[in-house]
Amino acid sequence: MCSQALIDVSVSLIIVGKRTFAQVPAVIQPNVKATLEALGLGIEGQPLQTAV
Repeated sequence: MCSQALIDVSVSLIIVGKRTFAQVPAVIQPNVKATLEALGLGIEGQPLQTAV
């Protein structure tokens, strides 16, 4: 079980550019990716491209 706080901190660090997705511990990467996607962001914290 992983801490939601650790996931939130990792997401925040990715968004502000202080950490890359590859630097996130592998055990929480799926949760971090899901959280980023829920925010409309890709794994590097940038907005997902939407089809027009």
